[in-house]
Amino acid sequence: MKKIISIALVLVMTLACVSVFSACSKEEGVKLVEIKLTDEEYAFVCKKGNTALVESMNAFMAEIKENGEFDKYVAKYFEGEGTKVGYTVTTTDVQNTDSNLVVVTNCPFEPFEYIGGDGKIYGLDIEIAAAYAEKHDLELVIKNIGFDDIFTQVEAGYADIGMAGITISEGRAAIYDFTTPYYKASQMLIVSVDNEDFDGCKTKEDVDKKLASLKDKKIGYQIGTTGSMYINGDEDWGYTGFSNIEGKGYSTAQEAVTDLINGNIYAVIVDEAPANALVKAVNGQ
Repeated sequence: MKKIISIALVLVMTLACVSVFSACSKEEGVKLVEIKLTDEEYAFVCKKGNTALVESMNAFMAEIKENGEFDKYVAKYFEGEGTKVGYTVTTTDVQNTDSNLVVVTNCPFEPFEYIGGDGKIYGLDIEIAAAYAEKHDLELVIKNIGFDDIFTQVEAGYADIGMAGITISEGRAAIYDFTTPYYKASQMLIVSVDNEDFDGCKTKEDVDKKLASLKDKKIGYQIGTTGSMYINGDEDWGYTGFSNIEGKGYSTAQEAVTDLINGNIYAVIVDEAPANALVKAVNGQ
């Protein structure tokens, strides 16, 4: 009897050790599938017919690209060179007037806009907005709201301009006015660091083929963004989508990545620059 108990005890302890080893040996963290899935352009969005602001912003963007200021902003947020400047986010409803520039954005979407440890808002879009406001002697007012709400507030006239890494599309351009594009972007996948499914992929077609072969998988995205349309399909945007994949929407890509880390979803699709920032943040780089 004692011998049987001893054998059983050894077996239980062995299984426990194997279980602990398996848990400990599993790699933690996330990685980027470094293949561009889309070809997009970012621009700032204004109310349809607000030609004066669009032309003024276009002239300003041309000016800072010519004098090198735009490159300095890019260097700050993409290469870590220079001192980043944060601005206060309004917590109250501000009346849109001729003396202020009301900007609506959506955080976190680093490096374009994000909240720093001091509670202020930083990012490429934000520093452009601040420089424009200063040049035109306007008070800068920044609202951090939901991504879809950006379009609603701009259209209703509650804000002058939306600046949030916004992709131009024919459908959007029919409803809103856009400035000249200032940044080229692409959607990319973030997966867990031990996910080897895409390791052999070399092209977008390879990734699409792999996505189409998946079963019982969930992919997260930020609601209202190109990533959601890429996974779910959107005729206006030219995306057929993946009927075999269950898309799951989140308020921010950061929330989606957190769910990926917790093992609740298979992958996250998000714009390349924020994807890089999220991967570095998660992996402590």
